[in-house]
Amino acid sequence: MGQSGVSVASDDSIQLAHGGGGQLTAELIRDVILPALGGQRAEGLTDAAVLAGDGPMAFTTDSYIVQPLEFPGGDIGKLAVCGTINDLAVSGARPVALSLSLVLQEGLQIALLERVLASAGRAARDAGVEIVTGDTKVLPRAALDGMVINTSGVGAMLPGASLGFDRIEPGDAVVLSGPLGEHGLAVMSCREGLAFATELRSDCASLHELTAALIGELGEAVRFMRDPTRGGLAAVVVEIGQSCGCDVEIDEAALPGNATARAAADMLGLDVLTVANEGKLVAFVAAAAADRAAALLRPFDVAAAAAVIGRVGQRSDSPLVEMVTSAGGRRIVQMPYGEELPRIC
Repeated sequence: MGQSGVSVASDDSIQLAHGGGGQLTAELIRDVILPALGGQRAEGLTDAAVLAGDGPMAFTTDSYIVQPLEFPGGDIGKLAVCGTINDLAVSGARPVALSLSLVLQEGLQIALLERVLASAGRAARDAGVEIVTGDTKVLPRAALDGMVINTSGVGAMLPGASLGFDRIEPGDAVVLSGPLGEHGLAVMSCREGLAFATELRSDCASLHELTAALIGELGEAVRFMRDPTRGGLAAVVVEIGQSCGCDVEIDEAALPGNATARAAADMLGLDVLTVANEGKLVAFVAAAAADRAAALLRPFDVAAAAAVIGRVGQRSDSPLVEMVTSAGGRRIVQMPYGEELPRIC
């Protein structure tokens, strides 16, 4: 028993003492966290994981605060694992290992925590990545809503990966792996209790196989990659255009479509270009490799609708992103000012 007199086995919710570093913390790690994640024995835990590797490595970190914690197509655990894997993948790295740290609200149901962690563990195993270290803290009920997860990841750079803003050239093509806005709109619809004839599901998925296929086949013809999360496609393409000093043109008619997502965006007064995605890839590639890049992506279930959606224009001191609309007009695509949908990831 811990100092509170409550153990994991005898209570179904998180207590402040679970974050105190004592017996209840040890029980939570041993009985809930490690079994769900499929990790090592508690007796073998040290303060740091030692990883073997040769050559350049990539390192990234991110925190996840999505509400609700579970949503159609995913949950905060799957999201945290896939999100960090994707940050490594679009940087040209093969994900190797993750950390996963929890900040839990006092009173959080342990059954919910177990579901979230089991989902995180599945996502890591499916990607061939091990969760090797982590931490747990507990805050009073009034200080937190549910939980926060932080994941950090290390990856080994893939042979042939040569990515950077400075490698993007006029005439390069823009490739998108699938329909926009599914994650943000699925979470928002779930949060607000909205229903549609076809259920909206988050696109939350790992992209490491997609990026490895592109780099392995096309090498340096892959100029730059990014996953369009917060701020959506608009934020990513505007940032890339500004960073490489080139105009970018997007063809609205070429964008892969999800009719339910577009209907939800229209109903909520949102632009699908600015809504978060958690399983989409944007790749800037040499023009001669554009069609091949899209074809390489389509065999993957998460990228079956991959398409060439635009091109890089001329160099400019004030780069613009323009979209050629389906009606034949042109509109300027701007960086979103703030966060239209809070707590989406």
